Amino acid sequence: MTATSSTTVANLRDLGGTPLSGGRTVRPGLALRSGQLDRLDLVADPVMAALGVRTVIDFRTDAERLDHPDVVPEGARVLVGDVLADKVNSGAMPAAAQLKDLLSDPVVAEQHLGGGRVEALFAETYRSFVSSGSGRDAYRMLLTELADEASGPVLFHCTAGKDRTGWGATVVLSLLGADDDTLMAEYLSVNPAVRKAFAPMIEGFTAAGGNPDIAIALIGVVPEYLGAALDEVAVRYGSMEKYVREGLGVPDDTVAALRTRLIA
Repeated sequence: MTATSSTTVANLRDLGGTPLSGGRTVRPGLALRSGQLDRLDLVADPVMAALGVRTVIDFRTDAERLDHPDVVPEGARVLVGDVLADKVNSGAMPAAAQLKDLLSDPVVAEQHLGGGRVEALFAETYRSFVSSGSGRDAYRMLLTELADEASGPVLFHCTAGKDRTGWGATVVLSLLGADDDTLMAEYLSVNPAVRKAFAPMIEGFTAAGGNPDIAIALIGVVPEYLGAALDEVAVRYGSMEKYVREGLGVPDDTVAALRTRLIA
């Protein structure tokens, strides 16, 4: 998988080119991931325009979408799969959905996230990607759309394009035959782009006396976060295939279509 040098969309990556078993790769130009699209400008961004995105899947919460509405290519469908809806409706606002708020006040951040609490919160959130009804609905949508020729090039995203989006990419690549090392490498590869996108916020937070470890744990991704979701799959379902079939309710013929369409 390769980063794509968009000038108006943060953390844009094409799953195409990711190595799979048997020497195969993911077909380029069909499965794309990114951060939010609030600054998309196709006139100023020929790289993004050339991708011809036809379907956008937005994993963000209602509040995130309201604060930073997507700008989408003309004619593209927008589908909302709010991964965290169940957690938000239960009264919890996951850290993954409020990065900017948490980095605006070092004192509040230390109270709520210091002493390893941020890592524990993210691990819990990642487990909810697997276990919650809203998470299952969102990732079922992702696989169904990617398997459908009529969807055209699909771009899926959250706010930073690292957590909800990262789990989506992991599920897709696992089904296509990427090995564990490739899955983890792809998951962690977003760190430079995410840290660049949030650099002013991190600098402001630390300049105001914020703990840099908290900032990095919030903004970046670490193996333990993905490991929590993978463990939830193992405990609940035993394998990724069973998670997709039984947890997400995606039929075998849809998985077969996904592989036919995305494996080069």
